[in-house]
Amino acid sequence: MKYTATQFKSNTKKNRFNSIFVVPLLCLLLCSTTYLWAQDRPNVLIMLTDDQGYGDLGSHGNPYLKTPNIEKIGKEGLEMTHFFSYPNCSATRAAILTGRYPYRTGVTGVTQVDHLMNTSEETLAEILSKNGYRTGIFGKWHLGDNAPMRPTDQGFQEALVHKGGGIGQAAGPAGNTYFDPILEHNNESKKYEGYCDDIFTDAALDFISTKSEKPFFTYLATNLPHFPLEVPDEKAEPYRKLGLHEDNARTYGMIDNIDANVGRVLKRLKDLGIADNTLVIFLSDNGPRHRRTKNDVYPGRWVSNLRGTKTSVYECGIRVPFFVKWPTQLKKGQKSSTMGAVIDILPTILDVCDIKAPKEVKLDGRSLLPLWQGRPIDFNDREFITQMHYGPTVFKYMHFAVRTQKYKLVSPHDDPHHILYQPKDEELKEVLANLELYDVEKDPSERINLAKDHPEIVEDLLARYENWFDEVTEERDAKGIQRIYLGSERQPEVNLSQFDWGGPRVLSKNDLGYWRVKTEAGTYKIRLSLPPSKVDGVAHLKYKDVHLTLPIKKDQKTITFNDVELPEGRGNFHAYLKFERLATGPVFVDVERLDL
Repeated sequence: MKYTATQFKSNTKKNRFNSIFVVPLLCLLLCSTTYLWAQDRPNVLIMLTDDQGYGDLGSHGNPYLKTPNIEKIGKEGLEMTHFFSYPNCSATRAAILTGRYPYRTGVTGVTQVDHLMNTSEETLAEILSKNGYRTGIFGKWHLGDNAPMRPTDQGFQEALVHKGGGIGQAAGPAGNTYFDPILEHNNESKKYEGYCDDIFTDAALDFISTKSEKPFFTYLATNLPHFPLEVPDEKAEPYRKLGLHEDNARTYGMIDNIDANVGRVLKRLKDLGIADNTLVIFLSDNGPRHRRTKNDVYPGRWVSNLRGTKTSVYECGIRVPFFVKWPTQLKKGQKSSTMGAVIDILPTILDVCDIKAPKEVKLDGRSLLPLWQGRPIDFNDREFITQMHYGPTVFKYMHFAVRTQKYKLVSPHDDPHHILYQPKDEELKEVLANLELYDVEKDPSERINLAKDHPEIVEDLLARYENWFDEVTEERDAKGIQRIYLGSERQPEVNLSQFDWGGPRVLSKNDLGYWRVKTEAGTYKIRLSLPPSKVDGVAHLKYKDVHLTLPIKKDQKTITFNDVELPEGRGNFHAYLKFERLATGPVFVDVERLDL
């Protein structure tokens, strides 16, 4: 409603009336306008599953699964049938949150130092937070458990997550399971009652339901159906009765649990009256773990006739489910076969929210919003490049894929977890001589190798890969591996685990490593949790000029170095044990600064 100056001119009596009634009314209108403006900005919800393959949906031909709630997102919006991730957890998560190839960010693998994302990266949560959004993460982070790499260090105002790559892994706590787990709520460890997926969903629903003038960004990243296959028995039992292998029965039970919780989230949005103005995205981080190496098999896993597995750059490793809805802006029931990728999510969301990307950041992804809205967009000649192996040093030509809309160049490897050292020239020659080329539009199962028939296409895609590799690794090398902060005010007590250590014996799968750290000068208490030992030994602590030792008795469980003076600096933090001369690592190291 518009008011003119003459409408407010009146005698003294009327002015007194205006003071009593009109001024408060104007304040109410102004406050309401602010609130409505805020709510006009879309809420953003990303639901990300862990190791759910393209074939793990009823609508993708799975003969056992029914996933109506997940599929409902596509029915109320759009499904991208050719959407691509990285073949492992951390890399995909880094790409989603930065809009950049994960090799730029420091992320190449899922454990040791390979998953630690450089904190110079500006995440989607940081950008949205700076632009007036409430930001919350619930579930799996997997980009670093200590400062300055935690979700709360990278833009999330509310965080309920588990440590490491999965509950029960070496990141700890020891003995943690999917039932009644210990989780990290805003950096404090707490024990919760219930099943992990339900706990994360409950927390996300509480966050979504919080009354606020600010729109929200909710990142619900469940750890299902990742190993270990722990699921309520009533969820797995219907699939056992179908005669499925126990691993598949448990996995499908976990996906059934996911689908039920997706339904709960969609219902809450509707009940709150905000469904129409909420962008909802559902996807998985990579393909299913049904065959990591030739000795690791999921009998009878439905993979929608795609080749490969999690950790593979064949289609089954990187082609994932993707559904999106935004009722006020996207037409219902659309399907698109145009290639999209995880690097596109950040630029798309910024486009949706009408927020400009930071000028100093080079984004690799492109906004998909014009595609979703049926506006002209040229994606015909774009490529998506993926590569995966382990260890802090990346090697050119080993286990990569270059995918365009029509063609895909593949450098396969049966066991990428063991690409740890620089291949010899003879090995590289063999790799390059045996590159594979597929017409993935005609041959999505990647069965007919066209490399010898189209060498010109092989050379074109190989050149694109080489240029990409040189660019992203140069940026990564310039930054170096992200260090863990010890003694900082933001985290005075740090828990170091084997999940985050590095060093040559780690790569050799031995039990010794060290931590790359940045220290503040101060006085520390350092406690080592010890592995079982039937003999006496010696505990060692080394950092720069500090080298301390304490004796260990057999069967001793912990040992503490008190009042340790550590200098300011950067270096490798060593904590190890010597039994009968050979060094081995502790299970955990707790480092507490005492003089803050």
